[in-house]
Amino acid sequence: MDVPFWLVVIVVGWLGIKLTRPPAWLVVLLLLGGYLLANSILGPAIGTVVK
Repeated sequence: MDVPFWLVVIVVGWLGIKLTRPPAWLVVLLLLGGYLLANSILGPAIGTVVK
């Protein structure tokens, strides 16, 4: 079965928030921080470490 990656990310994120109930500010901080890091000068370096 071929499941799109974005669907897996949404489901895992929803389950994580539903089961662990982190504060909303922490969720926003992680999402915004990840977005800003990916678009910064560190983006290519993080990409090679993750691969």
